[in-house]
Amino acid sequence: MTPSELKLAAAKAALAFVKPGAVLGVGSGSTVNAFISLLPTLPFKVTTAIAASRASEELLNAQGIAVADLNAIDRIGVYVDGADEIGPGLALIKGGGAALTREKIIAQASDQFVCIADVSKIVSAMGKFPLPVEVIPMARTHVASAIMALHSHTLSKWREGIITDNGNHLIDIHGLAISSAADAAALETALNQIPGVVSNGLFALRTADIAYIAAADGIRTLNP
Repeated sequence: MTPSELKLAAAKAALAFVKPGAVLGVGSGSTVNAFISLLPTLPFKVTTAIAASRASEELLNAQGIAVADLNAIDRIGVYVDGADEIGPGLALIKGGGAALTREKIIAQASDQFVCIADVSKIVSAMGKFPLPVEVIPMARTHVASAIMALHSHTLSKWREGIITDNGNHLIDIHGLAISSAADAAALETALNQIPGVVSNGLFALRTADIAYIAAADGIRTLNP
């Protein structure tokens, strides 16, 4: 199967979690784009969604699906999103598309978090994909220094030219090797304590509840 076919297969598996009348949370990225493209195949119309990025919002609007302000929503039934890496215990690294903060907010506000990905995203130790950290622009250099003090063997690089939908900058941490869900949760907490950090791309304190992983031999289901 091609990468596009794998993404489509994983996206199709998540359709079973979309319920009539429930608010749908939607992440961002190419696998999520595949999921959005399949929504018209449901036997009912999705009426309200919460989007993690402007790009996803535009795709939903093109389907005639209203995108609401999270402040006006009590609870999201299910949140569907992809991942850049999937590690032990369904801890994730996300944020390659710069939407990590909104993705994390929506995941926290959802009853269920369904991750969809292809098998290439499964890793035994997270960190080969650089870990994104969203920072207040004035604190970018300070945050990079604080990260180096926390993990001296890593390299923090400013993702120049990228401004998040929240108007902030991104720093990518290279050289990490996170081999357990507990270590991922500890690092997520430590990074959040650095003044100037808005959010980081580790999803370990709020992991996915289930993951549908597309491989050549079919769909694999993973639980924490």
